[in-house]
Amino acid sequence: MAKATLDRAALARLMTDYSLEITPKDVEALEKAAPMIPQGTLISVTFLPGAEFEDRARAAERIQQLGFKPVPHLSARRLLNPDNLREYLDLLKTKIDLKHVFVIAGDPSEPLGTFEDALAVIDSGILKEYGIEHVGISGYPEGHPDITNEKLAKAMHDKVASLKRQGIDYSIMTQFGFDADPVLDWLKQIRAEGIDGPVRIGVAGPASIKTLLRFAARCGVGTSAKVVKKYGLSITSLIGNAGPDPVIGDLTEELGEEHGQVHLHFYPFGGLVKTNEWIVDFKKKQGLA
Repeated sequence: MAKATLDRAALARLMTDYSLEITPKDVEALEKAAPMIPQGTLISVTFLPGAEFEDRARAAERIQQLGFKPVPHLSARRLLNPDNLREYLDLLKTKIDLKHVFVIAGDPSEPLGTFEDALAVIDSGILKEYGIEHVGISGYPEGHPDITNEKLAKAMHDKVASLKRQGIDYSIMTQFGFDADPVLDWLKQIRAEGIDGPVRIGVAGPASIKTLLRFAARCGVGTSAKVVKKYGLSITSLIGNAGPDPVIGDLTEELGEEHGQVHLHFYPFGGLVKTNEWIVDFKKKQGLA
C-alpha cells in the first residue's frame, strides 16, 4: 500500500499538466467542475457511437471557451473516408483553435470505411494538411484483449515514426489501470526502444467498484489478486467505492529518470465533478494545493 504522505516534489511532477476526458454529453458537468480545473488543462472529447460531429465539436468549443485546451478524438474505424475526416476537421476549425488531436483505431471490429487503423489516419497526411501540431496516440501497458503485444509495439513505433517524419509532436495516452507495476515495466521498455515522447498514464477517477471492474473487463485491464488486495476490494460483493490513490502513490514512489516524462490522465467513470473534487482534495492532503 502506498504511503499516506508522498514525496511532494515527485508527486508534483506527476500531477503537473494532468489531463481529463469527457464525452459530448458531459458539457454541463464540465461547466460545474470548471472552477476546480487549472486553466489550460488538456481535455479530451471522445469519439463514441451515438454522437454526431456537431455534438463533439460543440463540446470542444465549450472546453476552449472555459479556458481549457480541447483534444478531439478521431476514431479511425468510425470514419468513412478521407473526405469524412476532412468534414469533421473543417467543422472543428470553425469552433476551436485546432492544434491537438488524439487518434485511435476505435472499437468496431471491422472498419466502417477506408481507415483500417490509427496509422492509416496519420499516414494520410491530412492532419499535417490541417495544421495539427500535436497528436496523441494510445498505449497499452497491460496489453489489448484482441491484439498481440508484438502488433501493439509495432503499431506504436510505426505511428511515432510517421509523426516524426511529418514534423508533428506526439504523446502517448494509456488505458487506465489499477496496478503501477506493469505501467513502470512498460515505460522502461518503450524508453529503451527509443520512444521518447511524454506519456499520460490513465487512472480512473473515483467510482463504484462495480463500475471500475466493468470498464476494466471491457478494456482488458488486469484485476489480479494482488491489486484486489491493495484496493481492499471484494470481487464477490462489489460493495463500496475506490479512488486512484494506491496506483498514484505507487507511481510517485517508483518513477525515475528512466521512465521519461510522465503525467496523469483521468478517466472520470464516476462523474466529472466527483473526479475533480477528488483531485482537489487529494492535492490538498498532499500539500500541493
